[in-house]
Amino acid sequence: MTYRVTPRAAVRCIAAVVSTLAFAMVAGPVLAQKVDRPDVRVGDQWQFASGYVAPTEPNRTWIVTAVSATGIEGTENGQPLVLTRDLNEVDSPRRADSDQRRLSFPLEVGKQWSYNSEYLMKRPGVKGRTEGEVRVVSYEKVLVAAGEFDAFKLESRAEFKGTSHEGPVAGVGTMTYWYAPAARAVVRSIYKDQYQGQITTDLLGFKLQP
Repeated sequence: MTYRVTPRAAVRCIAAVVSTLAFAMVAGPVLAQKVDRPDVRVGDQWQFASGYVAPTEPNRTWIVTAVSATGIEGTENGQPLVLTRDLNEVDSPRRADSDQRRLSFPLEVGKQWSYNSEYLMKRPGVKGRTEGEVRVVSYEKVLVAAGEFDAFKLESRAEFKGTSHEGPVAGVGTMTYWYAPAARAVVRSIYKDQYQGQITTDLLGFKLQP
């Protein structure tokens, strides 16, 4: 038996195929726009460059040495480093924080949260309290020295008050940063406040355990 395809039927068939492909292209990113807490493992390591002007030289290396149900331990440039399971810094050679939740998994576009944290900036000896708000604004590609990543873009705003050896300090700090699931890390952050100016931190390289 011979079937004859009419021009109208052919158009309907092509439209159905195009519709299916379009749905697949849209559905892919939508499904990708939610991610659970990363499975950080002993031996994972990241190399960052942090500074005031587009840093390119590595000056911060993280290496994971232990992972438990309550936190992550490691080293930063050979000195003790403590993170929460959500990769938030608790203690490092630079500072200590009681609950600075810049990441809160699972991440998905539109999610928002707030936090209150006591902080200590060790080198200048500034300590105080900060109240912050964070939101996940988009899921997009970001290019850094370590490569191009699909990443969640987050924005935070935090009011801080404290004391230093020169007297009281107070102000507002803002940060825009990108978390890439493939790197298990924030691959770029741009922080600004009236005391420090702008500090950019980029991921230069990383090695993850399978």
